[in-house]
Amino acid sequence: MEHILHIDEGHPQHLVRSHAHEGDIPGTVYLKAEEGDDTLKGSYGQALFPVPAEDPNDPLQWGDFKKTMILVICSLYSFLGNSAVLGCSVYIGIWSEQFGVTPSTASGLISYPSLMYGFGSLILVPLYLKIGRRPVMLGSLVMFLVGLIAASQCTTFNGLMAARIIHAFGSGVCEPLPVQLVNDIFFLHERGKRIGYYTICLCLGSTGPLYAGYMLAGGYSWRLYFYVEIAFAGALLILAFFFVEETSYKRVLPGSEPQPGAGRSSGTGSIDAPTDEKEKEVPAEHIEYASPNIPKRKTFLETLKPWGKIDHEVSFFMTMIRPFSYYLVPAVLWVVTTYGIYIGLGALAFNYTFPLKITAPPYNWSQTNSGLIAVASAVGYFLAAPFTFTSDRVAAYFTRKNGGVREAEMRLSVMLPAMLIAPAGLVVFGLTAEKNLHWIGYFIGVAMDQWGSYFYFSFTLAYAIDSYYANTSEMLIAMNLGKQAISFGMGIYLLDWILEHGYAVMIAGVFMAILLVNNLCLLIFMFFGKRIRIATSKTWLARMHKSTITQVMTH
Repeated sequence: MEHILHIDEGHPQHLVRSHAHEGDIPGTVYLKAEEGDDTLKGSYGQALFPVPAEDPNDPLQWGDFKKTMILVICSLYSFLGNSAVLGCSVYIGIWSEQFGVTPSTASGLISYPSLMYGFGSLILVPLYLKIGRRPVMLGSLVMFLVGLIAASQCTTFNGLMAARIIHAFGSGVCEPLPVQLVNDIFFLHERGKRIGYYTICLCLGSTGPLYAGYMLAGGYSWRLYFYVEIAFAGALLILAFFFVEETSYKRVLPGSEPQPGAGRSSGTGSIDAPTDEKEKEVPAEHIEYASPNIPKRKTFLETLKPWGKIDHEVSFFMTMIRPFSYYLVPAVLWVVTTYGIYIGLGALAFNYTFPLKITAPPYNWSQTNSGLIAVASAVGYFLAAPFTFTSDRVAAYFTRKNGGVREAEMRLSVMLPAMLIAPAGLVVFGLTAEKNLHWIGYFIGVAMDQWGSYFYFSFTLAYAIDSYYANTSEMLIAMNLGKQAISFGMGIYLLDWILEHGYAVMIAGVFMAILLVNNLCLLIFMFFGKRIRIATSKTWLARMHKSTITQVMTH
């Protein structure tokens, strides 16, 4: 009979017992709760994985309130960083007139900060691996805030460009960091839902033009948008200082003597099963050690220290180079194409074409209402939000049916409806634009596409992290860079393609087909994902990636 474990912040934690462990194949985890194993309420009766250390400072041992606050703060940072970059798109015409440049040149105030927003992770992610999550998050928020303040006071085009690049680069960590923190502080059975919550905030950042447009319609200067962003960024910096404790933790099994080569930790709490046949008889994850010296929980003042320990084992420059090799991993490449295509061919197509159509006959909407398409995006995300828990629930159901063995593909079936609904949304939008149908068609099409994108954003990412032994941070760099490059490249000529060939041909035809092909990859991973995992785990690339994961001593 398993024991229900209640984690309460501030109280000493007892030794957690769990037989859960990873198998020899990446993405296969043994979660069956044996006699005496601890479980958590909401873990669907599965043994806890990763197995937390006998240390109240282990992030897995923290209380629900602390974990929730960290998730809320970093998710809001994703919303704020994304909206700061994209929200100013409604000011391109104003900046063109004010600074005496062409609209095409003025649009660089959106495109180049967007590119720097993506490439900021190439520097900041290796930095948080080197010096810790907390100092980098606080430092990035300060840089974000400084850039916003400078932007609000700029009077020249070049000055505004420089300020925009500073705040965009500073906030570049706000996409990979929340995923890293979810891996640091939550158990395996909790991660799908938490990544879903973060995804909602990230996606809602694209509604920034809606708020900026209505500030403009109210007769206010474009500077007001930056003032509002500054206020929220300042509040977020204060909250982060008091609530976001350092989550980097090298998990060494309690009461054990160091034995070289017995296991590993990725910095996310994952521990490999030993490869030696003799060691396999007693898995390292079957923890029943009794340590007489349980460390004390850090005091509140100690958790406020803005700096951490420098990890001398982390090579900063190699961490910048290795992420590019992850594009050869099928699951990671799928995440990159998913984000890039949904953003580049979907979201950008909507934002570029809707204002053109809705302000012209037969609709004749005012320019100030041309950003209302963001409402459709928000509706799509909010309608998808109630399904956030489904991947964890479905995976738990199939795990029980499989004798307590979790396969990474078990969460993917919840994406089947989205596989077809999202491309259908592009068809609805494209035909509405081509035939000048009722304006509600634009909103229905966008809502359908964004509803589907939520499933693909959340669960392709969770699947990639689950299915491959990797340094999660390096994988996140690859994902962020790749999707930003794809969406940037597609966005350059997107409007020209549409105006030249027509809305139906490009949006309902070509763009829909590209998205559908990407979505149909779901079937490949559902039915052949484990074979792909086995094949990739035997390559030199997998051995290289696995060797980069921080080694710890276990017994």
